[in-house]
Amino acid sequence: FLIASLFSLFISEPSGNVAVIPIKGILMVDRASSFGVDIASSTEIMKQIESAKENPSIKAIVLDINSPGGSAVASNEVAKAIKNANKTSIAVIREVGASGGYWVASATDYIIANEMSITGSIGVISSYIEFAGLLERYNMTYQRLVAGKYKDVGDPFKPLADEEKNILISKIDKIHDIFIKAIAENRNMQEDRVKELATGEFYLGIEALEFGLIDEVGGKEEVRIWLEKELNTTSLEFTEYKKQYSLLDIFSSIISPQSFKIGEGIGYALKDTKTTNNFNIFT
Repeated sequence: FLIASLFSLFISEPSGNVAVIPIKGILMVDRASSFGVDIASSTEIMKQIESAKENPSIKAIVLDINSPGGSAVASNEVAKAIKNANKTSIAVIREVGASGGYWVASATDYIIANEMSITGSIGVISSYIEFAGLLERYNMTYQRLVAGKYKDVGDPFKPLADEEKNILISKIDKIHDIFIKAIAENRNMQEDRVKELATGEFYLGIEALEFGLIDEVGGKEEVRIWLEKELNTTSLEFTEYKKQYSLLDIFSSIISPQSFKIGEGIGYALKDTKTTNNFNIFT
């Protein structure tokens, strides 16, 4: 592990004058509990943007987006980071740049999307499956023990009262308003016009161009052409910024699952099968 840690010190910064930062998968603050789903971690992406910002050789940042959206917080974080980078920026949406993915794209100076890509979807969702009826069917009950009238709002094991539903909807509406204001500011559009488009409907790239949500239909070649014109140079060298894995990371990823299995085995061996405790308190 000591040797691996030493090796990790010699990982060099990517070379080139255009940083390409991929945003692939569901936008979340971190990768914890991804369950095999592709996660675009805002924590990692912001570090990459900061690295490109501090690198004097980098003249522009390309966000290569293929994301259906995700956490409002993560989307907001990345959007602010790319705006604060103070470098020429462009987003390219090849397949999907919807909801939070579009929010991030809107923060760049220019957006290019494939004419058949999925963009827009300016909306907010917070739904869940309610199990109250299922519990009743199998003669099971929900024992409500809370300190605070609305502490268990949205708990799937009890029916959602109208008053509680209105509370949740009010929160969703507030996030939607923030989303709309961000798009209006980023795209230099009238807020009322964005509201008309912010129904949650997704648009094809060619429709998004018509509505002013993107600047051009195309792909990577169009990105190159725009950057050459914007930077007034034909000497572009693209370099992909991504999470750097040290030997320590690699060894840890190999060892950790095995260590877990060992711990799991010890845990089962020591478990007292006569004692159970299903009571948990969550803050």
